[in-house]
Amino acid sequence: MFSNVRGSSCLIAALSSCFLAFGLYHVHSFSGVTEGGVLGMTLLLEHWLHISPAISGLIMNLICYGLGWRLLGREFILYSLISSASFSVSYRIWEQFPPLWPQLADMPLAAAAAGALFVGIGAGLCVRIGGAPGGDDALAMSISHLTHLKIQWVYLLSDLIVLGLSLSYIPVNRIGYSLLTVLLSGQIIGLCQKINIPGKKTAQSAVK
Repeated sequence: MFSNVRGSSCLIAALSSCFLAFGLYHVHSFSGVTEGGVLGMTLLLEHWLHISPAISGLIMNLICYGLGWRLLGREFILYSLISSASFSVSYRIWEQFPPLWPQLADMPLAAAAAGALFVGIGAGLCVRIGGAPGGDDALAMSISHLTHLKIQWVYLLSDLIVLGLSLSYIPVNRIGYSLLTVLLSGQIIGLCQKINIPGKKTAQSAVK
């Protein structure tokens, strides 16, 4: 059933998601600089429709994972489950400690750059081995496969749409720093897709 599953890829899925969780907790959650995608949509729906992110996030992630499974196969689901579990457990662990860089709350430019590194490398490595730490990543992989667009441009397009909608309630200056983050993280994810991992295909050709 999972004949092509590799132990090294499972390890990459777990560690990259742990790295991603570290960055989201120590940078994004304290700096006020956010991301686009599903996270941004949950905040938008909470503000205007009073729908809890716990509900809207779950629904959107399930839809994105379902689409990814249909297009990218059973191994995608396995790597994504490992990645999602690692992210949740890791984030819970990081929450037990105070933030390492609380000063980033007053340094939005530095926060945008640091956040992009954590998101770009963390999500990028997981996507490279064929998994997705979140619904955003599953959706980007699916659209990239369907349209043959490079995955970094798919990330950028989806994030721009969400950030544009978020202007309805978030100040322009905060959106500007968030835009910088998604621009940088998307390009880093694209660079990660060029890393040679024996036996693995890129996100655009990962369909089984």
